Amino acid sequence: MAQTPYEILGVAKDADADTIRKAYRKLAREHHPDVNPGNKTSEDRFKDISAAYETLSDPKKRAEYDEQGRRPPPPPPYQRRQSPFDSDDQFDFSEMFNRRRGGRDLHATVQMTLRQAVEGGEVGFDIPGQGTVRVRIPRGADTGSTIRVPGRGSPGDPPGDLVIEMEVADHPLLTREGLDLYLKVPVTLDEAYNGGSIDVPTFDGTITVKVPPRSQSGAKLRLKGKGIARKDQRGDFYAVLDVRMPDKEDAALSAALKANLYSQPVRKELAL
Repeated sequence: MAQTPYEILGVAKDADADTIRKAYRKLAREHHPDVNPGNKTSEDRFKDISAAYETLSDPKKRAEYDEQGRRPPPPPPYQRRQSPFDSDDQFDFSEMFNRRRGGRDLHATVQMTLRQAVEGGEVGFDIPGQGTVRVRIPRGADTGSTIRVPGRGSPGDPPGDLVIEMEVADHPLLTREGLDLYLKVPVTLDEAYNGGSIDVPTFDGTITVKVPPRSQSGAKLRLKGKGIARKDQRGDFYAVLDVRMPDKEDAALSAALKANLYSQPVRKELAL
């Protein structure tokens, strides 16, 4: 029975995005073809790991997979009609083994920033005997996603392919979940309590958003369609409010805060 993406990565079905990403990176480094040259088992394992991560790292694909249950295995490349041994006809096996011998695939890794992954771009690879090969990285690349460039691998008949794997560095401020982006945005006590307008930086430029009155720390303001674009999909951008208390002493504010301004105890539901 074929393994599920969760089994391939060795994670639980309720694993979060960070756990899945760490499991993928560990397995990808262990089974990468560059680390195991000529090892077909590791190469196949690496392909399974990449495919599993591609499914589980995209919230939409993961939800579809979970909804369908275990996906059926792919159909066989052919259906067996009759074995050469089922008749008296002779079968020349030399014809099978004397066919063209294709070249090996070459593997390369592209390391990029989150902005580069969001915007896409062109990269060059120096391949012996072929010079520089320039490849267009599409918008929305993610760690583990691959691009296959036919005929740019090792010489052969036919030549192998160039397989490029993406590795996107973590951003110091942004968190990525599939095509959605999350940014923690500091707001003052006044902005959180009374509401107001704040400027939020995105990869599309600065956008002004309104903070509703009495907003709590951790509240998410959604900027629809301002996340990561990939083909005909576009994620959202979330400004996560981080309410900052004043860092200067003020007697009037201190006295005001001692008044009962809460409709119910703030720790009412805090129980273990």
